[in-house]
Formats: sequence, structure tokens, C-alpha cells
Amino acid sequence: MLTRVRGWRRGWQERSKLERIDLYSRLTVSVIPWVFTLTWQLAPLKTDIRHAPLPLALGWTLFVVCLAQCVLSNRNVRPSYDHYLGISVFPRRRMVAPLVLTGLGLGLLAALAAVDGVGGAGLLVMAMNAPMALVMTQVLLVPVRTFLGQSIALVALTTGVLAAAGVRGGILAGVVPATLFGCVLVLVSVRPSTWSLSVMWQAEEARDVQARLAVAEERLRFGRDMHDVLGRNLAVIALKSELAVELAQRGRPQAVDQMVEVQRIARASQQEVRDVVRGYREADLSTELAGATGVLRAAGIECAVVGDSGAELAAPVQAALGWVVREAATNVLRHGDPRRCTIRLAASADEVVLDIENDGASTTAATGEHGSGGSGSGLAGLRERLGALDGSLDAGTAGDGLFRLTARIPLSRPAPGPKPGAASRTASGDVSRTEDPAALLEERR
Repeated sequence: MLTRVRGWRRGWQERSKLERIDLYSRLTVSVIPWVFTLTWQLAPLKTDIRHAPLPLALGWTLFVVCLAQCVLSNRNVRPSYDHYLGISVFPRRRMVAPLVLTGLGLGLLAALAAVDGVGGAGLLVMAMNAPMALVMTQVLLVPVRTFLGQSIALVALTTGVLAAAGVRGGILAGVVPATLFGCVLVLVSVRPSTWSLSVMWQAEEARDVQARLAVAEERLRFGRDMHDVLGRNLAVIALKSELAVELAQRGRPQAVDQMVEVQRIARASQQEVRDVVRGYREADLSTELAGATGVLRAAGIECAVVGDSGAELAAPVQAALGWVVREAATNVLRHGDPRRCTIRLAASADEVVLDIENDGASTTAATGEHGSGGSGSGLAGLRERLGALDGSLDAGTAGDGLFRLTARIPLSRPAPGPKPGAASRTASGDVSRTEDPAALLEERR
């Protein structure tokens, strides 16, 4: 039992806030019929029903019918919610059994009144509870106007059945507002909460679409840059290659000049592609701060940048901190359910400190077992980048649902740069080799 409780608690903590609200709303709708039955239906059995064999038998039978209605109402909660949210269509055959039980309950209530087995106040309370389990489902399946019309028809039916059973005077007149009150109570309690839930789900879907559009836009930008760089050069290479072939077929020495030009253009294109890829993969601190702020705000997360801009920092330091900002923003979007994120950057003569804090942290956000597509994996990759600059990274929960990530890079020594003639590590974590010596020698010749 303890293991099951721990499993429920873990499952609750792993849900987002919206999923928790959704579950809470469904549970509330499931509990309401039971509360009404155990109060409005059970209480008159002790105080208002005449203690005789027949009235007691009819009263307890009516109570059992109401319990069966509650069970059916709970079975219909999920499909009725999905119908209202537009996820699926509610199967109408599910309403047959609740309608039959409602009719049976009204018949038992009329029989109880016919044998003078219940007092006036108890009759009103039991009449108010009779349609509750049915309308809990029906209120989510039809428009409000249709539901109000059906409620009036149900009130008329209840009043007619009790009038046929011999109920007269003020008691019969009180059945109308009592029954109508129960229907309206369900309308004002269930319908608004479900509508609010549908609006929140639509907002969540809009956030997902916006995130996908941002990714698609970035892919289009990169593809456009690559097309601009390679399109013209490849066309020139194709034309000059055709010209060189024709000249070579005619035995003209100018063919060699054309191929040399093709070689030059190809090498220039290689360098331009490297520049595009390097600009795409390198992380500029100011750019990443602006990008993270825009993305988080677009996702409905309040984001604030406090402190220095970092414009005076060395390029390697800016690149490393830019990757920290990018990874942290990715984690904020992917994990937990944050509402606020604060980015603080403070630079002194000895070190620069980048502190990123967000609320709504989940347990998976602190593990660092996820990545955002750079070199390395998540927080482990960031530690490797900062380690190359003698920096450090601390990440973990700070209490009250806060998650804090702190990056420190000392500034007491010059930032390491690439050594001539050796492999150098770029800001994106890739190793780029120097030009081939044979190629350089050929160029000098």
C-alpha cells in the first residue's frame, strides 16, 4: 500500500500544472454526485421517511438507484470531457442507462410520496437530487441553451410525476424551484471550470505550435544562408567547368586557367561555408541573451536579464557563457512548468558569474541527462566547455521549486586561444584542422 501511495505521489509530481488542473477538475466532477447523494438522499432516510416497512424499502431502493447513477456518471466523466474539449465524440448509447435509472428514481420517489412515506422537506431535497447524476454528464454534451431547455423539461416531468402521485399545494410548488436549482447549480459549477480548462489546453497547444514554428524558421534561415553562399558559386563553377572542357577539347591552353579559377572559387566556397556554419554554431552572449528572452516570453514565461551585458568579455568567454544561456533556456522550456526566469550576469576583475534561476523546477531538470544539440550532453557538455577556461558549473534545486544554474569563469589569466599549426577547438566544441601544408605550398607556388 505504501509503495502504491509513493507511486501516486511521484506521478502527481511529474505532472505539469495544467495536467494537475485537468485531473483535479475531472476528480471534482466525479465526486460531486456522491456528495449530493450522501447528503440530499441519505439524510431524509433518517429524519423524513416514515419508519414503516414499505416507505423504508422504497427509500433504500431509491438510495441504491442513486448510487448506481453516481457510478454511471463517473464512467461518463472522461468521454464527456473529451467531447467538450473536441478530442472525441461522446457515444450517445452511454446515456441510455442513466436515463433509465433517472426514470426509475422518479418512479420510486412518486411511489414514496403516494404512500405518504416522506415529509415535505425530505421530498423536496430528494427531488432536487434525483436528476443530479444525469445532468452532470449532459451539461458537457449540449450547448447552454439546449441544456436549459432540457432542464425545464426535466422539471416539468418531475412535477407532473409527483402531481400524479398525489402531491399538492406548497410542496408541489416547491418542487419546481428545487429541481431547477439542482440543474442550474451543476451548470454554474461544471461548465465554467471545463471552459477554463479548454482555454488553457488551447494556450498550451499554441505554445507548442509557436515553438515548432521557431525551429522551422531557424532551419529556413540556415538553409537560406547556405543557398546564398553556394548558389552563385556553384553556378559559376559549373559554367567555368563547361568552358574548360570545351577549351580542352579544342586543345586551347586557356583551359588550365579556367580550371585554376574553378579551384579558387571552390576553395573560397569552402571558406564561406565554414564561416556560415561557424556563425551558426558559435554562441554569442548578447545574441543568446536576446534569443533566450524572446523565446521564453513567447512561451508565456516571464524572463528578465539583470546585470552586465558581457560585451567587454573575451570572445571565448562570451561563447562559453552563450552556450550556458542556450542550454539553460532549452531546459526551462523542456522541463518543469516555469512561470518566471531570471538571468543575472556579473563581471569583476577576477571572474564573471552567470546565474540563471527559474521556478516550477521538476526532478528531471537537475539531472543534466539531456542535451540541446551541441557537443556534449546537457550540463555535462557545459562543464566541459567551461573546464577548458578553468570555469565551473553548479546546478540544482534551491528550494521552493526553484532551479538555479551558476557558471563561473576566472578572468585572471588570458583566455586560451588556438595554437598556430595545431588543432583548435571552436566555440561549438568541434575541432578544425589547419589547412593542409601541401595545399598551402601549392597556393604559394
